[in-house]
Amino acid sequence: MINMLKLSYVPHCCSWIYAAGDAVPALAVSEKGNKIYIYDGRGSDVPIETLEKIHYKQVVVIKYNPVYEVAVSADESGMVEYWTGPKSDYNFPKNVSWEYKTDTDLYEFAKCQTVPTGVTFSPNGKLMATIAKDRKVRIFKFATGKLYKVLDESLKTFTELQQTRQQLPNMEFGRRMAVERDLEKSDAFSRCNVLFDSSGNFIMYGTMLGIKVINLYTNQCVRFIGKPENIRFVHLSLFQGSVKGTKAALSAEMEASDNPSLQEVKSDPTLFCTAFKKNRFYMFTRREPDSKSADAERDIFNERPSKEDIVAATQDASYTRVASTAVIYTTMGDIHIKLFPKECPKTVENFCVHSRNGYYNGHIFHRVIKGFMIQTGDPLGIGGCGF
Repeated sequence: MINMLKLSYVPHCCSWIYAAGDAVPALAVSEKGNKIYIYDGRGSDVPIETLEKIHYKQVVVIKYNPVYEVAVSADESGMVEYWTGPKSDYNFPKNVSWEYKTDTDLYEFAKCQTVPTGVTFSPNGKLMATIAKDRKVRIFKFATGKLYKVLDESLKTFTELQQTRQQLPNMEFGRRMAVERDLEKSDAFSRCNVLFDSSGNFIMYGTMLGIKVINLYTNQCVRFIGKPENIRFVHLSLFQGSVKGTKAALSAEMEASDNPSLQEVKSDPTLFCTAFKKNRFYMFTRREPDSKSADAERDIFNERPSKEDIVAATQDASYTRVASTAVIYTTMGDIHIKLFPKECPKTVENFCVHSRNGYYNGHIFHRVIKGFMIQTGDPLGIGGCGF
């Protein structure tokens, strides 16, 4: 750590707004409100500028396009604004191809009543990719503000895909749908982001099936990363450069060689990820472990256990996988039910294990017949695996 700013308020979001070589490493910070404070990142607690008229709602994301030297910010009403950095006194940029927002598609978020949670730019600055709370990835032409591509990653899309071309076993798909609904209700949903690779031809973002890698020119999903993992990835960051110090050690012959083993030495692309309800981050790479020894195996056991795991581990020996009674907590009151583990042990065991794992949390009652029955527990709402 080289510096620390002591603020008189709780920051909501922040971003560097300077390019390489700028005299002032400016830092933009938003508070709980519409104000954006600009600080000198080298050490002063006093803002060098306060921007009050850019937004009228709370600012939720700020990102800087160093190629165009333009900052982009969005507020909770879905309004997206362009403004310049310290070099141009935080005015409207002159190097974009529009003057009035009505000439662009930047009203898209407000029109769809959603809020962007992540904004990123291609390496050449010409494309702006966003991901929003409606689970759609939108890609804009930065200079014109025109919408270039929309990728729908809504739960409805995945449900239709599962029904037409099965992606996962039905039980696993239902469990992941339940995780997605829990994610929507949590603050972690606002941490979802999208990113470009170093070529600008591919974008990556987390979905319920893993991390999608999309080719923007062929409109194809070229790869799912981490699909077999029992994890919902949220925030991503990508390293695609050479390892520091490696390039200087390579000879000219090694640089020019087509030997794959030498090419791996030069570059080590690594994807860093955080995950929903996990206390660690994850790394994906193309490299295999140096050896197959026990020391080279993946470390998956040193994570602090959750409260549910602690309770399960500390229960006495009388604990069984089944129970004779259960309570369903609903928005209309509690429902007390009796179970029959002797008569139908497998069915009761399935119900009890799913209940303890939170599989039924947040499900709706998708069928109600007065005087006869009610039905819930099916994440798809079609009665296929409910109770």
